[in-house]
Amino acid sequence: MPVRMGMAGGSEGAFIGEIHRAAARLDGEIELVCGAFSSDPEVSQRTGAKLGLRPDRAYRSWKEMLAREAALPADARMQFVSIVTPNDLHFPIATQALESGFHVLSDKPATCTLDEIRLLAQTLARGNRCYALTHTYLGYPMVVEARARVLEGSIGTVRRVTIEYSQGWLAAAVESQGNRQAQWRTDPQRAGAGGSIGDIGVHAFNLAEYVAGAHVTELCAELGTSVAGRRLDDHAAAFLRFGNGAHGTLMVSQISAGEENDLIVGVYGETGGVHWSHRDPNSLRLLAIGGGERMLRAGNNVGELHATTRALCRTPAGHPEGFIEAFANLYRMFASDVRAVEAGSTMLLSSPAPIAAALRGMYFIDAMVRSHGAGQHWVTLDADWERTSI
Repeated sequence: MPVRMGMAGGSEGAFIGEIHRAAARLDGEIELVCGAFSSDPEVSQRTGAKLGLRPDRAYRSWKEMLAREAALPADARMQFVSIVTPNDLHFPIATQALESGFHVLSDKPATCTLDEIRLLAQTLARGNRCYALTHTYLGYPMVVEARARVLEGSIGTVRRVTIEYSQGWLAAAVESQGNRQAQWRTDPQRAGAGGSIGDIGVHAFNLAEYVAGAHVTELCAELGTSVAGRRLDDHAAAFLRFGNGAHGTLMVSQISAGEENDLIVGVYGETGGVHWSHRDPNSLRLLAIGGGERMLRAGNNVGELHATTRALCRTPAGHPEGFIEAFANLYRMFASDVRAVEAGSTMLLSSPAPIAAALRGMYFIDAMVRSHGAGQHWVTLDADWERTSI
């Protein structure tokens, strides 16, 4: 039977809601059974009707959804909620959902503040529920392959990590021109302390740590705001120090005019490196000292790929694996985790961005803001990093 999903946010016309729903549907393992899709009750119910939900399962608010779903029989209620709202609602919805007995799959960042993520982690620890973030890029097969090759030592000891994420959609003051997505993302009350670092910086940071298989322990950052009147950063850069001795650089920008979603990660060791670009997600460049280079493809080199990578590949050779497929891999893994926990399993879960990644993302935002505020000085990430896994 499919795992039953509810959704908070993602009404008609929303930026990412339908992407989440398409990803959840792709494998037939998840069924959308209810939702509170908008803060406007009429929009929520209209969205539910378009999605084929019964009127009594398209709720007027997320609070109503959680209360009424919890009152349903166990075999009828939703099992997890997918949170696709602006950032300021992630914490209250996730907290109440966990306390009501539901699993949670949330957009990033997990919360708006460090205090909130610590409280959320405590709430999660008191129960036996699953929690994960939809860090989309961890669902791409060749990202998983890059991590596997680094961890097995095929490039030697990691020395250097570079990560860059460039967008151009905020190059003008579109928040003052009616763009709803820009309005909340540039509002500190709704987005939190980070603009570009909270929106795409956490993706870059998460990807760098994931592929390198190591934590950032210190960073030195500069945040910038180029558009007049904007209250949060729209570009940022940082030097990174990793716990394994590696050094790195991170650059994010939402004002790189003309760029779409140009995400690039490189990890370099004593004898070689791995390089992945979102522009060509099916490919992984394998670099060797002395100039040797090979290109692995997520269809043509199946026999050379690790089993964890092969399990995420969906399309025949020569056909691109895309954004929805990467999202779908995350949803499929989360559904597997929900089934395992509800069956009483104590095995390690498969979701690649659990509560540890949520904590790490908030430590990153906090450290970036602190470093910039101190005059671009080196700062340590929160001490709790030593107690989270990578």
